[in-house]
Amino acid sequence: MSAQVAPNLVNCPHQTPTCLVTSDVLDSIGNTPLIRLRNVSDETGCDIYAKAEFLNPGGSIEDRIARHIIREAEKRGELKPNSTIMEVTSGNTGIALAMVGAMRGCKVIIVLPKTVSKERRQMIESFGAELRLLDEINDIQSAIADLEIFAESNDEIFLLRQFANPDNIEAHRLTTGVEILRQLRKPIDAFVIGVGRALREHGSKARIGAVEPDESAVLSGDKRGRHGIQGLADGFIPDLVKTDELDQVIRIKTADAIKKAHELSREEGLLVGISSGANVIAATQVAMEMGPGHIIVTVLPDRGERYLSLGV
Repeated sequence: MSAQVAPNLVNCPHQTPTCLVTSDVLDSIGNTPLIRLRNVSDETGCDIYAKAEFLNPGGSIEDRIARHIIREAEKRGELKPNSTIMEVTSGNTGIALAMVGAMRGCKVIIVLPKTVSKERRQMIESFGAELRLLDEINDIQSAIADLEIFAESNDEIFLLRQFANPDNIEAHRLTTGVEILRQLRKPIDAFVIGVGRALREHGSKARIGAVEPDESAVLSGDKRGRHGIQGLADGFIPDLVKTDELDQVIRIKTADAIKKAHELSREEGLLVGISSGANVIAATQVAMEMGPGHIIVTVLPDRGERYLSLGV
């Protein structure tokens, strides 16, 4: 008898038998499910969908950019076999880079604030990467500048430059945006997160909303401050963020984001991080502003296990 493929795999363009067997874990990055959030959809009368990026092998949306930037750098000859990959990050990109580096056999050094959760630090080190800690998250910009100077005098250092590297945007244009549009196959009314260009470059007319911590609302023109939504903001506006392309900026308090993350775990079965809570609150606010019958898409950027020590 010939083997038969389950009907749900045959009919799903994003989960075919050919992608279920691989010798490279990086092949499993992307093609994440789009989940309709029942409670907030019922509450608003809209269909609110969330891209389940926490299901990537490294546990976050940053797997996409780490894989793409490294692959493109290899193609251009910028990343050589003896190169050491270095990056300043608030966590998820560091984990993703450590994973990619382990697969590629590259040495990886990650610089991040010591205020990040211990799980994030442990995950980076578990992949074999070296860790260097900053005293404050506000030191990220100065650490980036110092790293640039260091790299200029050391040919073996490859900097990801996630905050300014066009390959960051390209990763989402080629994957995230395409996947969302292909999964829904109908017009999206609003997209709530900071990768709106990934949709607009494919012809979507979706309203784009960026989410930021209320305690450090630099997009809104306020001063940077301490907040607990790790991975959502680093206290400055990266070069890649084009504020004129945003239709609105939504400020979310840390306490509210944590509460919503708890609700997603206990009511939707989604153990996700704090930034996921912030995104869902923002998507709900947009849905209520737009009124019933609209389609809103947001992202669940990472897993919740990496925040358990913080009480999330």
